[in-house]
Amino acid sequence: MEAWKEKIGEAALQEGIINDPSWLEKLDEPMPVWVVLQLMLKLKEQLETNYISYD
Repeated sequence: MEAWKEKIGEAALQEGIINDPSWLEKLDEPMPVWVVLQLMLKLKEQLETNYISYD
């Protein structure tokens, strides 16, 4: 496997995007649509601003 893919996988593991080190051996496998959607929803949730306006 290419080093750049391993680096991305290790970063995802450290950031909690993936939580099972066995995924590092499966980085070239296809990903089900539901997994992609779950990741996108998680990202959207993290990017949404949760603040109260002072106005």
